[in-house]
Amino acid sequence: MDLIKKVIQNIKEPDIKIYEAAKERLRHQARPAGSLGILEDVGARLASIFKTIDVQLTNKIIVTCAGDHGICAEGVSLFPSDVTHQMVYNFVKGGASINVIARHAGAEVVVADLGVDWDFEPDLPIFHKKVQRGTANFTKGPAMTRAEAVKSLKNGIEIVEELLGKKPVHIIGTGDMGIGNTTPSSAIIAVYSKLPLEQLTGKGTGIDEKGLRKKIDALNRGLAFNVPDPNDPIDVLSKVGGFEIGGIAGVVLGAAAHGIPVVCDGFISTAGALIACELAPLAGKYLFASHNSVETGHRFMLDYLRLKPLLDLKLRLGEGTGAALAMGLIDAATRILFEIKTFKEVAIDDAQ
Repeated sequence: MDLIKKVIQNIKEPDIKIYEAAKERLRHQARPAGSLGILEDVGARLASIFKTIDVQLTNKIIVTCAGDHGICAEGVSLFPSDVTHQMVYNFVKGGASINVIARHAGAEVVVADLGVDWDFEPDLPIFHKKVQRGTANFTKGPAMTRAEAVKSLKNGIEIVEELLGKKPVHIIGTGDMGIGNTTPSSAIIAVYSKLPLEQLTGKGTGIDEKGLRKKIDALNRGLAFNVPDPNDPIDVLSKVGGFEIGGIAGVVLGAAAHGIPVVCDGFISTAGALIACELAPLAGKYLFASHNSVETGHRFMLDYLRLKPLLDLKLRLGEGTGAALAMGLIDAATRILFEIKTFKEVAIDDAQ
């Protein structure tokens, strides 16, 4: 826990004076005040993080964390767990959805094995951060031990440190790969929102109504058996979470400690962000929500974290695809702030 505590202590409040200066500039630009919507606040928040009005997001990284889930034994997913490791190979080869969209966004994709039920070759160009070969079935006990939950968080932090050891990183998008991982994500938001599972549970990979009932039943049994403590986010992670969710939480913490903004993808990435923010509320100051997933629990997560999604494209893929798509808008927000002239700069009377 020493590393996690140190990282949390290193997360600082962004510069409020720069934020206010950015908002003032936006108010006086040569256009109707507020006419560019939430992009204005995105630009101002980035300015406060980087302590400059002219933010340059040159090096963009998508970190896709992968892990398998014992809860799949309950029939909660349309696809078998074998798909997880097969998709990791696809990411490495550059043929997956995230690779295509990230290339368009000018972002590099890196893949991390936090808990895939497969032994990857040591020389495979991924982050080898496996905690265990998949979590346990949390209808029968905790998904992982507390020590394993801590390790998944530390491994996520280490990913950020190792990335920074190679080159500067200006923005990180989080992504996931793990068959069955919408189930632990629903469990996590259920613990914090106290809402009925029927409101928080979606069809994931495309299960039918019968499959959805089985999924909700498995969640009910798992939560009743484990009784996760919402006042202890590591307990929540260990009882019902996933190794890749813990890894994502660690990435969020590590990035925030280095003053790097994080763009969350969808449901699973936001579950990791939620755990991170419960551990370190200031981490939320560095979070940006890319989109609103069709997974029903996602909007409740976003509400809980007070995040406004940039997109609503009916996505439900994961991998970091939403984060990559949003990076173009986030880039635009930085240019909106710095490059649009104020009324004074173009010698137009400001009637506001």
